[in-house]
Amino acid sequence: MSPAQKLQLVSDATQAVIDLSFAGIRRRHPTASDRECFFRFACIVLGGDVARTVYPDLAHLTDPVL
Repeated sequence: MSPAQKLQLVSDATQAVIDLSFAGIRRRHPTASDRECFFRFACIVLGGDVARTVYPDLAHLTDPVL
């Protein structure tokens, strides 16, 4: 397998994890907007404290990590 093929494999796997994460967020919060889903994803990836620092708009969520 060439380095480019390996990189594509990792990229595809990463995108699959992101897609599954968003699907889980949407399942738990079916009325959430795309932006709210992004904020919730940021909390998962970055952690709540860092996400709130980077995205101050996140403060309006009452349960950003859940």
